[in-house]
Amino acid sequence: MGYKSCEVEHHYPANVHILRHPTINSLLTKLCAPETLQPEFNRLVATIYSTLFIEAINNEWPRVRVQKPTRMTAMHPDCLYEGEVLDDQQKAVIVDIARAGMLPSQVGFDLLCHTVNPHLVRQDHIFASRMTNKENTVTHTDLSGSKIGGDVEKSIVFFPDPMGATGLSLTAVLDHYKKNIRGPAKKWIAVHLIITPEYIRQLHQQHPDVIIYTVRVDRGLSSQEILKTVPGSKWDQERGLNNQQYIVPGAGGVGELISNSFV
Repeated sequence: MGYKSCEVEHHYPANVHILRHPTINSLLTKLCAPETLQPEFNRLVATIYSTLFIEAINNEWPRVRVQKPTRMTAMHPDCLYEGEVLDDQQKAVIVDIARAGMLPSQVGFDLLCHTVNPHLVRQDHIFASRMTNKENTVTHTDLSGSKIGGDVEKSIVFFPDPMGATGLSLTAVLDHYKKNIRGPAKKWIAVHLIITPEYIRQLHQQHPDVIIYTVRVDRGLSSQEILKTVPGSKWDQERGLNNQQYIVPGAGGVGELISNSFV
């Protein structure tokens, strides 16, 4: 039961997965529309992330072969279901990078608790804030608090952060886990709605072992000539961030919209 997602062609590193998925791309387009607000906004986030997590899990989670009885086994004792399922002995950690990551991380946590052994699935919480200068340019990330429930040794660690803009927040969080939390993790997986070429560069330089799943790569501030090329083929000329490090075309402040708190 091999599995491979349908993906957009690109020339970024091989660990970047841009899904070619018409349904979730349509839902994301609706989510990004200016008229889409609560409560529809959060319903769309949850629906898209359910599919995103399924795609990432299908590709990255180990599988085992099982023989299991069904309700019909009592009548036909020799007939068991035999096939591959997700390995329920694999540990997982879902990291909520508050505030934008709160809802996506809960979606992933609930999905894994239903699908594999819930006693081996953990949700961590860490608060990361973009720090800016007087020109409103992001300079660094402040990690002001966390609730981390243990080690990440042999765990698959998911970071469901909707917008991969600069990559500074995820870099800071990964630095914290790798330096302060006992490991090593089996895999680090970032799961996003939208990312930028600049984000991919930051992650590739600082944490090249991170596997990235996303619905879109936005590079809307690139020239028309660059926009006609295969993503990543002229990576050094691609731009997706404005001067305030917001993604263009993007979706606006997703953390603000998820929480209905515009600060």
